[in-house]
Amino acid sequence: MASACTALSFLLVFSAVPVGAQESQPDGRPNIVVLYSDDAGYADFGFQRKPAPELARRTPHIDSIAKDGVTCTQAYMSGCVCSPSRAGILTGRYQQRFGHESNLPPGSKLGLPLSEQTVADRMHALGYRTGLVGKWHLGYEPAYHPNRRGFDWFYGLLQGSRPYVPMAKPTPHRVLQENGKATDEGGYVTDRLGDAAVRFIEEEAKREGEPFFLFVSFTSPHGPLQPKDEDYELLSDIENERRRKYAGLVRSLDDNVGKILAALREHDLDTKTLVVFTNDNGGQTQTGAINTPLRGRKGMLLEGGIRVPLAMRYPGHIEKGSVLEVPVISLDLLPTFVTLGGGEVDPEWKLDGTDVSPWLLGTRTEPLTRDLFWRAGGSSGEGALRRGRYKLHRPKRDAAFALYDLEGDIGETRDIAEDNAELVTRMAERFQTWDAQLVEPLWGAGSKARKR
Repeated sequence: MASACTALSFLLVFSAVPVGAQESQPDGRPNIVVLYSDDAGYADFGFQRKPAPELARRTPHIDSIAKDGVTCTQAYMSGCVCSPSRAGILTGRYQQRFGHESNLPPGSKLGLPLSEQTVADRMHALGYRTGLVGKWHLGYEPAYHPNRRGFDWFYGLLQGSRPYVPMAKPTPHRVLQENGKATDEGGYVTDRLGDAAVRFIEEEAKREGEPFFLFVSFTSPHGPLQPKDEDYELLSDIENERRRKYAGLVRSLDDNVGKILAALREHDLDTKTLVVFTNDNGGQTQTGAINTPLRGRKGMLLEGGIRVPLAMRYPGHIEKGSVLEVPVISLDLLPTFVTLGGGEVDPEWKLDGTDVSPWLLGTRTEPLTRDLFWRAGGSSGEGALRRGRYKLHRPKRDAAFALYDLEGDIGETRDIAEDNAELVTRMAERFQTWDAQLVEPLWGAGSKARKR
């Protein structure tokens, strides 16, 4: 991700970059752009191994990220719904450690705890300009505002969703704002977010040699199902009405990803930028998403609720068309970005993610064996653990654990716990040790407030 002839601190990480590889910033550090979709299905992008037929050829811009880079086939979010997933990806820590386990209720006085540092804080400390476009969903009070959580610039909404079309009387948390100031209603929301991201890139292109970090948190294809008329008309071959509307949201998402990628090319930033595309949780099948071959959906800790599409590109550094088979989780992005940005992860940060840049760059190929954990609904709720090829899952605390071999059963159709009692016991003990380190949720299912 940085050139092989950059500063000494990068030599080990980038030793496999070939001589003559394309340049990054003058100091060797990449710009970083994260493109984050909302509630999309696992099978709803063409770059996936088994895409849904009706969308297989309708996400060319998103697919180009995988074509020009790496597809991560075993990628996970740390949460199964919107707000917790964002808390995890932005901090590099299991959000259950600080009570952020459910979606933040509208109007809540709480939010991402102020004790937590975000990836924007970390990148800002390394000299990056930081921007957030789109959905925040991590706090409504002034102290929780993105501009106070490490982002130099914010254009988007504080709440978790809103109509895609103009609202007659938008509430303060649903109106699109720029750095705290409400903007006028008008236009299609996905287009407005794409345009804002392009504007940020254009401004940063003027700062030659200064790297930037941009997190684009689209609301698409989260409900409501309000595609643009032109997208809806172009999808007349999809007979199911809900699926057709949903596909229209995906089409608009892809168009705006293309707009952002084009801006990078136009400003000669294409080869200087790491681009990441992923989704915030499993697909919401109730609004038309398709998660095949996975079982489950958004809100569950089955694979269909936590396993997500993930592709990254960095021309000249990540091999085109490559595939990364090792399990990775959203918590890995923060330490990876910090390393690529020229920093070092401080053990005092107590991150749960791992720097996976050596695997992305191909300098390491051995299995990345570690425990990946999930919990939803507090200590009495749903839980899961993945280690290697095996996944342990329980629907609630008092239920028996099921065991699945994901190497041969990605759809979690065959519970093999009965034939692997010793393995189940060991994995259950590991889960319980992790669970004991966590706090109960500050709001929502499993919280003290809910129990009153």
